[in-house]
Amino acid sequence: MFGKKKLLFTCLAVALIGGSAELSAQTKQAKWISANLDKQDSVNVWTAYRKSFEVKTPPKKALARIAVDSKYWLYVNGKLIVFEGGLKRGPNPQDTYYDEVDLGPYLQKGENHIAIQVWYFGKHGFSHNSSGKAGLFFDLKAENLTLSSDKSWKVKRQKEYRTAADPIPNFRLPESNILYDARLGESDWYLPNFKASDYQEAQELGVEGIAPWNKLHKRSIPLFKDFGLKSIRNEDITRRGDTLICKLPYNMQFTPYVEIDAPAGQLVKFLTDNYLIYNGSAENIRAEYISKDGVQSYENPGWINGHYLYLIAPREVNFKAIKYRETGYNTEFTGSFHSDDPFFNKLWEKARRTLYITMRDSYMDCPDRERAQWTGDAVLEAEEAFYALDVKSHGLAKKWLYEVVNWQKQDGAIFSPAPAGNWDKELPDQVLATIGYYGIWTYYMHTGDKKILSDLYPKIQTYLKLWEKYPDGLVKLRAGGWQWGDWGHNKDMLLLYNLWYYLAIKGNYLMALELGKTADAKQFKQEMEVMSKAFNARFWKDGEYRDPDYKEKTDDRVHALAVLAGIAKEDQYAAIQKVLSEQEHASPYMEKYVFEAMFNMQLPSEALLRHKKRFSPMVNNDYFTTLFEGWGIGADGFGGGTVNHAWSGGGLTILSSQVCGIQPLSPGYKTFAIHPQLGSLKEASAQVSSVIGEIQIHLKEDSNSQLIKVVVPAGSKAKLYLPKKQLAAVNINEKALIQNEKLNNSIGKSYQYQINDQSLWLSPGTWSIQSTY
Repeated sequence: MFGKKKLLFTCLAVALIGGSAELSAQTKQAKWISANLDKQDSVNVWTAYRKSFEVKTPPKKALARIAVDSKYWLYVNGKLIVFEGGLKRGPNPQDTYYDEVDLGPYLQKGENHIAIQVWYFGKHGFSHNSSGKAGLFFDLKAENLTLSSDKSWKVKRQKEYRTAADPIPNFRLPESNILYDARLGESDWYLPNFKASDYQEAQELGVEGIAPWNKLHKRSIPLFKDFGLKSIRNEDITRRGDTLICKLPYNMQFTPYVEIDAPAGQLVKFLTDNYLIYNGSAENIRAEYISKDGVQSYENPGWINGHYLYLIAPREVNFKAIKYRETGYNTEFTGSFHSDDPFFNKLWEKARRTLYITMRDSYMDCPDRERAQWTGDAVLEAEEAFYALDVKSHGLAKKWLYEVVNWQKQDGAIFSPAPAGNWDKELPDQVLATIGYYGIWTYYMHTGDKKILSDLYPKIQTYLKLWEKYPDGLVKLRAGGWQWGDWGHNKDMLLLYNLWYYLAIKGNYLMALELGKTADAKQFKQEMEVMSKAFNARFWKDGEYRDPDYKEKTDDRVHALAVLAGIAKEDQYAAIQKVLSEQEHASPYMEKYVFEAMFNMQLPSEALLRHKKRFSPMVNNDYFTTLFEGWGIGADGFGGGTVNHAWSGGGLTILSSQVCGIQPLSPGYKTFAIHPQLGSLKEASAQVSSVIGEIQIHLKEDSNSQLIKVVVPAGSKAKLYLPKKQLAAVNINEKALIQNEKLNNSIGKSYQYQINDQSLWLSPGTWSIQSTY
């Protein structure tokens, strides 16, 4: 009996001690904090936070978790550490991203000071889901140091930041036009010795996990790259009346900076050519500044983009310096392509520039009119990045796929753009491209990231079950929210939807095999066989694919997708080639698939000729460093006609993957193909920064020989396809494999020759293969 009482007492004591410890831990939890919300506006709100604290022994590493709605700028001991932190909400319809920043290198023994400026958008957009409440969450835990946001932090609403007068940005953009009034501002607010006498105690709103920010998800992409302030040269500045027109090196994401001498109250406007002229037929972002008296400097924190910065100001404003700070996704331009045709070199470079300017918080259709993650655009952008950029770029593709699928509606529908607070319409064809062969499966092949397959596969199946079918196994047109198909006319929609669906289940068949879901794989395989047979039976007639109820011109897009899906067979290629030589209806978005299909049909010269014909006007336009949304600009384009749409850069992928022939054969480039098709080109080279290392290739051909130089990275093997010709001789690193049309039986240990398809398996190393025929 005594033992039981003692045990009961002990349990109660432990429970009480445990409860006290838990309560104590809760009091130390970081809080969401803000200024007094009752006294601030609801849109375009800027708030300054300050915190002073002692550090006895500075830790080498001090990871801080920082979350806001919507953006922040972080200073430690007066030094700018993060220029535009935070990601637009959200990873799903409820939650919020947080950044992880190591402050260890910036802390010092003794007194330290943190200052954080927070920009709350306060409205939804096609790229942002507003929480409806401004707030800051800060949580730092390191050896001998804990620092959390709570009411001990000081805060002040920065009323010098206001919203510029109408016109306001169009409804797709959550950002506002910033107006900064220097007469009200405190330019030294972030410095350690600043006297924050009118700052108030922060208002505690609740602990991590509370609404409206909910669960915090770690930022999955790097902090943005800051290229630093750079001066605009005098020779690049032209004055026209009250306007200075400043030429930038290329179309970029940037923040403008000026040093001026002016009387108080002068209005300076910051605009770009992409605002004034090439705006995609919709208001986008600009900024304004009201001067204080004397010499002063100002950098507008909200990024804009264009080839030119326009500064509009009265003559009383004397510009002493004009600068710009380029920022963007933190990746390097490590991929390359070069050929003996300057046109395709220029196309590749413009495509990469366009790709980079459409990368930031997420993939964007364009950096001005919308900044929205239309998922069909992202399919093309992600694949371009695999060939043009380093492996840090892969994070944006991963983020895109998780976001699009995790924003799935309760009824199973998937839509884009996502994240978004004021749009939820499904584009069925773009969704199918995302969840199938060209989306998630292509991502997997380039990255080897198997976890994403297992994470997203179940939700993808839920979506696929929404599609209704005819008795012959083909799918019906799905209404969705927007039966788009492509910009332009002559869209054979029933065929387009069936082909995108087929490519979706092809990707899911491959995923099912990879995940060991054999029953699913068998079902997908059967479904593909039924669809392929029914598609040809119902739609192929008189040498072309056509819905009997479709009355417009023959759709070139349909024929390209039929080839890529494998539904069209080789005995149909001659007829399809005729269609592709006569019909040119695809927008720049779909032209990538036409380009690729023609290479699949072993028509490289014809493919290069068509692509050059269609893209010449935008590639040869020397004003622009980026590619357009449509075949023209504005009214001559599509959808408003922006001048920076990365979906037009699909040719970059094809030049690297088909002309130079570099393609992963197994996930993560454990094996890869080199299957070049130079066509009308005589020379080409490419470099790809794969997850397994740098792949390099250089090709040179004439009428009777081919020279290929290849670098195969460690941990991989390459399958090199030799020319499909009668080979008289093949030398590998100056040793004969074939001589006088006879195979040398002493095959090298570091390579294997396969007679059936005239290919070589190459081990890691540097190779030179000379073929004559």
